[in-house]
Amino acid sequence: MSDPGGILLAGACSVVGPLLAVHGFRAWRRRRLIQDTPTARIRSLAMGFVEVNGRALARSSVTAPFSGHDCVYWQVDISVPSRRGSSWTVVHSNASGQPFYLDDDTGLALVYPAGGECKLPHGVEEIVQPFSVPDCYASYLKEHAPMLRMSTLRFRERVLEEGRQLFVLGTATPRAHEVTISDGGEALATGTDGPHALQLATLRQRDEAVRAVIRRGTRERTFVLSPESEKDLTFQLALKSVLLLLAGPAVTAAGLWMWFELWGRTRPL
Repeated sequence: MSDPGGILLAGACSVVGPLLAVHGFRAWRRRRLIQDTPTARIRSLAMGFVEVNGRALARSSVTAPFSGHDCVYWQVDISVPSRRGSSWTVVHSNASGQPFYLDDDTGLALVYPAGGECKLPHGVEEIVQPFSVPDCYASYLKEHAPMLRMSTLRFRERVLEEGRQLFVLGTATPRAHEVTISDGGEALATGTDGPHALQLATLRQRDEAVRAVIRRGTRERTFVLSPESEKDLTFQLALKSVLLLLAGPAVTAAGLWMWFELWGRTRPL
């Protein structure tokens, strides 16, 4: 006799198990990559894959969209309730793309965060009901996700404040030989004009002092931005990889056992 539920569960285990193992290997590789990459000083930074630590400094006036706080970098996501109502499903996420400086007291690097994996601690979090969305969220929805206003929504925002210590693992490339900064010009990141604009003279000095640009590479795609220390980051990756590498084979084995059980039931006597 066929067992649709058993077939579905066995198939799910056969797919999920290997995926867990793959993610475990990726986490282990990232941990080894962080451990094997020596921490460099920006003053003597070589081009290529690098690891640096420093303080994040603003290059433009960046304002978090929900809270309105000034920051160096922000992330937001919007979620809707799951079908069972016990969890949330992220349906929209966004992050600022403006470059910022990294200062380790020996020099400055310019960081382009686009494409980076940055896990910041939660800041603003609020659940709102449809048709009663506060203005700070309504204006964002109108521009980025207008159809979401018809559902209960959870808004979350995370920010990287100026002066915060940051661990960066990415690819260093030479800085541009010429940087043009002018009032109202497009050469500088969006947000430099207005009442909160940084002093152009200070920006010119910082741009001239930039030793390299750090971004996501074309060969080595790993690009990590983390306010946590290297020690904490590698510990979390080690724990994650061990759990996934244990769970992956176990789930796969369970799926294979269920397939054998189903085959045994349908085998003719």
